[in-house]
Amino acid sequence: MADFDPEKFEDKYANYFPELQQAYKNAFNRMNDRYDSQLVHAIDQEVLNESEPFYEGDGEFRIELPDEPYERLSGVLVEEERFDDVLETHVEEIETELRRVFGFN
Repeated sequence: MADFDPEKFEDKYANYFPELQQAYKNAFNRMNDRYDSQLVHAIDQEVLNESEPFYEGDGEFRIELPDEPYERLSGVLVEEERFDDVLETHVEEIETELRRVFGFN
């Protein structure tokens, strides 16, 4: 676990890249165990690869998604409602992992 500094998180890719990778990987692995792996992989590669984590304060993180995430999906047939549910859960898992990796849990 890295000593977390909110000011350093503004340049997160320079200061916390390994921790960010670990949080995303842990969330992916957890999701892949519980949901359709093709859908989880597509969300990871086609939506979350363009997401942006932000520190909100008080140990809370927020993941900003690219515009129209469902429209980015290719190669996997899934109803939009199902996609939204799985994406929402995946984002929650990433936020949980960010809190854990940075010592807020």
